[in-house]
Amino acid sequence: MALRQFIADRRGVGAVEFALIAPLLLSLYITSFELTIGFSVSKRVTHSADTIADLVAREASVNTAFLATMPHLAASIFVPYTPNNLSIKITGVTIDADGNPIVAWSWQNGEGVPYAVGSPVDVPEKMRLASSFLIRSEVLVKHDLLMFMSGLVPTNLQEIPIGQEFFYRQRFGDSISCTDCG
Repeated sequence: MALRQFIADRRGVGAVEFALIAPLLLSLYITSFELTIGFSVSKRVTHSADTIADLVAREASVNTAFLATMPHLAASIFVPYTPNNLSIKITGVTIDADGNPIVAWSWQNGEGVPYAVGSPVDVPEKMRLASSFLIRSEVLVKHDLLMFMSGLVPTNLQEIPIGQEFFYRQRFGDSISCTDCG
């Protein structure tokens, strides 16, 4: 008799359903929050790389003092986020008469190493116009996940690199020189 009463009793069903569904809904909410923040940071990385390449392409000549202002520009684009380990590499690329892209000059902020002058560099096939010049802007940010499974995911997976590169042609003249770049 007691077993039949126990099986027929429905008073705790709502609590059991809540206990089963609540963790799933909470993890879905946190995942959607993390994805939203990640997409927002990705959009800012793209906008930063685009803006940096565009600003450099408008100049006839640049120097390291001018290029050193680009991290401040990128940081202002990232507001309200603070970019961690922001890496910016700006490169002047000369394309010879045969359509081969070669580094004319390169600059990198922080601890990174710029491309060696005279070394070949990857350029999309459609951008390889013979005897032309390009500005290549690369921005890389290491985005830290805020909350998602912080204790369950290894620390090397809690940081996601988000990068973007843009190519622009110079606006004036045949090339853009960098007076004190490597």
